[in-house]
Amino acid sequence: MLKKKFFRAVSDEEDKNFAKPGRVLHIDGDNDYLNTCLESYKKFGIDAVGVYVKEKEQPLKIYDLLVKHKPDILVLTGHDGVIKSEKGYADINNYRNSKYFVDSVKVARRFDSDLDSLVIFAGACQSMYNKLIEAGANYASSPYRVLIHALDPVMVCERIAFTSINEIVNPREVIQKTITGIKGIGGIETRGKYRDGFPQEPLNF
Repeated sequence: MLKKKFFRAVSDEEDKNFAKPGRVLHIDGDNDYLNTCLESYKKFGIDAVGVYVKEKEQPLKIYDLLVKHKPDILVLTGHDGVIKSEKGYADINNYRNSKYFVDSVKVARRFDSDLDSLVIFAGACQSMYNKLIEAGANYASSPYRVLIHALDPVMVCERIAFTSINEIVNPREVIQKTITGIKGIGGIETRGKYRDGFPQEPLNF
């Protein structure tokens, strides 16, 4: 004789998921821009920690900050620019801070080499895009060496943070959502960092 299976009814309150978007560590060489970005992360509902570190000091401090905060997404930004000289775009020494961003990405990749485990956005206005991608950044600026908007990194992070870990984010779709667009931002296919949780803890026990 087959035994009957009994299932307890689940109330609407008990049947709720909770959201766990990716966590961001935002390192910025401009404190005002950093605060602007942190306000935007808060509006998006993203758990973000911001640390003001001058560009040339970022390679020296990034490893300890990664150990301390263990983010899903890392942003390395600040100020940059091409120096007017005969060296041109192909010489990294012709950029104000690109070499520091590149070195920081390399340090971060020694901490975590998996491109889907630690997602990195690196660069600022007119940064040496190709070298940042080669160093291990998932997204970077600036393919056409243009000025970017302070919130461009936030827009990239928002898309990655709220895309399921079961999905690969198309860089074309991410870049279309940025303010500067394809001339300022580029990247590679990257797995999302969003996870659903269940059940949601009740507000009142």
